[in-house]
Amino acid sequence: MVDIIRPRVFVSYSWEDEEHIEWTKRLANYLMENGVDTHIDQYDLELGDRLPQFMEQEITRANYALIICTPNYKEKADNRESGVGYEGHIIAGELFQKQNERKFIPIIRKGEIEECFPTYLLGKLGINFKDDNKFEEKLQELLATIYGRKSKPKLGNIPIFNKSGYKGKEDKEDEKIKVIGIITNEVTVPKIDGTRGSALYKIPFKLSRVPSELWENLFIQLWNSPPQYTTMHRPGIASVIGDKIILDGTTIDEVKDYHRDTLLLCVNEANKRMIEIEKRNRELEQRKKLEIQSHYQGIQDVSKDIKW
Repeated sequence: MVDIIRPRVFVSYSWEDEEHIEWTKRLANYLMENGVDTHIDQYDLELGDRLPQFMEQEITRANYALIICTPNYKEKADNRESGVGYEGHIIAGELFQKQNERKFIPIIRKGEIEECFPTYLLGKLGINFKDDNKFEEKLQELLATIYGRKSKPKLGNIPIFNKSGYKGKEDKEDEKIKVIGIITNEVTVPKIDGTRGSALYKIPFKLSRVPSELWENLFIQLWNSPPQYTTMHRPGIASVIGDKIILDGTTIDEVKDYHRDTLLLCVNEANKRMIEIEKRNRELEQRKKLEIQSHYQGIQDVSKDIKW
């Protein structure tokens, strides 16, 4: 069987009143329930034990020392009074030697920082446990630090900048495709050599952005079989290349009289179908996430009942 190395934690606090003593014990209990080898005088001291020896050993052996900061603790630590003052000597010594500054974690229980932090802790980042309604939330944050599981999101893509500011990739992709107009300088010249269709030519249309491959396929399908069309409609002449729609085999007059309305209809319908497909995909993705969360929650719930 593989031995699991559990983090060892020492809790330093001042004996103030029953409520504070019980709260500190509760914190220690929660840590132990979450696999942290927690040491506190209420559990680890026996009658007849030497207090200085206990404090020195526990602070030295601990991976982390939690300092429960209150105005009373600060006063005793700064004035080197009682057990808190003795622990202060040891903690200040380790901090002065800079062996492992992250070892000592201030737990803000009462008062503001300047009111509850001993002098040797000033400038250190602590965790605020003053609001009992957020106890569970703060406990998870503390556990993440103790177990070295704090993480931040992966670095994303650089946003797309433009004159009006910038838009992230997702915002850009959520925009509906629009036809900006005809790219007149890219309209081709008809052959007019007497062969069938030689009077026809290519007409490119500028789009508001480059569409996805799915949108391209939807648009082509719609153009080849549109919801509404005239007898002059020409299926099979449309293609999408980059941010352009190209009608290969028409004239500017046909575009004006017939194809414009069909083109806009197909673009709008492709946008509509894209929204429906993306909505379904998001719902499926969310459902999948919930299933995974439910699975792991079930694993976690059952695993708590398994005694090792």
